[in-house]
Amino acid sequence: MKILMLFVVFLLLVAVCWPLALLAIILFPVIWVIAIPFRILGFAVGGVLALIHALFYLPARILGHHPGRHRF
Repeated sequence: MKILMLFVVFLLLVAVCWPLALLAIILFPVIWVIAIPFRILGFAVGGVLALIHALFYLPARILGHHPGRHRF
């Protein structure tokens, strides 16, 4: 559905301003390649934060606390 909506928006852009649509076709792969290192960095930062979260909650998990199960 997302691809179909993108295609419809592109066709609308072609009808309104075809030079801008042509520029978008040319620049999209370039911007995608430039964005790859930032995506890799995002995965790495997310992994490091998950590791830190696991290390902080390790003592509680060893003592028997399970997230989502509360004892009142």
